[in-house]
Amino acid sequence: MSDKNLRIHLRARPVGNPNESDFECREAPIPQAGEGQFLIQNLYISLDAGFRQWMNEGSGDEYMPAMEIGAPVTGLILGKVLESKNSDYTAGELVMGRTAWESYSLADGTDYITKMVADPSVPLSAYLGLLGATGLTAYFGLVDIGKPQPGDTVLVSTAAGAVGNVACQMAKILGCRVVGTTSSDEKCRWLVDELGIDAAINYKAPGGVAAGLDEHCPDGVDVYFDNVAGDTLDQTLARLKQGARVILSGALAAYDRVEPPPGPRNMFKVITARALLQGFMVTDQVERYPEGIAQLSAWLREGKIKNVEQMIHGVENTGDAFCQMFRGGNRGKLVIEA
Repeated sequence: MSDKNLRIHLRARPVGNPNESDFECREAPIPQAGEGQFLIQNLYISLDAGFRQWMNEGSGDEYMPAMEIGAPVTGLILGKVLESKNSDYTAGELVMGRTAWESYSLADGTDYITKMVADPSVPLSAYLGLLGATGLTAYFGLVDIGKPQPGDTVLVSTAAGAVGNVACQMAKILGCRVVGTTSSDEKCRWLVDELGIDAAINYKAPGGVAAGLDEHCPDGVDVYFDNVAGDTLDQTLARLKQGARVILSGALAAYDRVEPPPGPRNMFKVITARALLQGFMVTDQVERYPEGIAQLSAWLREGKIKNVEQMIHGVENTGDAFCQMFRGGNRGKLVIEA
């Protein structure tokens, strides 16, 4: 146990993609639990692209307030209770939830912290990835909205990312033809060779997403798992099959924009295809988390799905790792081992 609390503070609001200079690592004393509080040693910190949007001024909403300049960066953690003056939490218990990018956190039970019981046969960090909000986002998005049927063509954007790779693997398990979009030829090969999807599109290649969809989805798309919005969504809308389902999970293309991006141009195709477009938040399904975790765990034990994870060591590297994620520097879930 360190005698210092390393914390990553928001030094400046990112303009476009985040840069290392937007964050600052500071040392602070380890906080002491007061009445009704408990102290968490954060074992792992989850890095999630979606948190970029709450770094913008005025970006707060019902889910989370905008982050303040100079304050520790808000993030998701998995940790262990070290000290408790709260009767509902006991030292030694594992917890996960939303605190900050830091070595130690104080909580009082009224925030987004929940207890957890881990399967010792599964890497603990997987509960922030495949068996956490990341994997559950893919699970509930596909099961509840996508409703993929065997033989369907399923398109997944940011397919090599944390949510995308799980959605790709799930769709294959469910008997679908799976096409993914990503940012390099190397990642395209990895998606096909290692994850076993049917085809991958490098959206940075000549012709972009449009050319890739014409080549790999010539008959259209039945299910689109959208993590980016922007041009990829627009091009896909133009190629929807009758009765297609579009899962609106993320908007990576909009997170770093100062002005709102232009709206989709191909909305009339949604009407003629009788398609469904539905957004969702994984937190809407908290009571069903055991269902999702049980199914994903079973597929993991059976070797049907992989826990794709990249581990970075040290809280001090959290800001740099977050920036690299926006430059396409990761595959699967990016986790900091605190």
